[in-house]
Amino acid sequence: MFKTNEYFDGNVKSIAFATSECPATIGVMAKGEYQFGTSSTEYMTITSGILHVKLPGETEWRSYKPFEQFIVPKGITFQVKADSDTTYICLYK
Repeated sequence: MFKTNEYFDGNVKSIAFATSECPATIGVMAKGEYQFGTSSTEYMTITSGILHVKLPGETEWRSYKPFEQFIVPKGITFQVKADSDTTYICLYK
């Protein structure tokens, strides 16, 4: 069965499901700036909009467009900025 998640006063929402390989979520972020923590390695693919990402140890933001992916290591906190509603799929490995 699906599980829904809501963060940042409803500005980030996702639906969790299982793929044949690993757990995953699909979600949407409203325009804004957010900080997330990871408990596993996350493979995030943007599906619409643009997401700006700043990982620990990096000094500059990197921008990801639809169908571009970035990997977030396990056990860190990272920052994201969305200029408009942005959708994504995240695989947890």
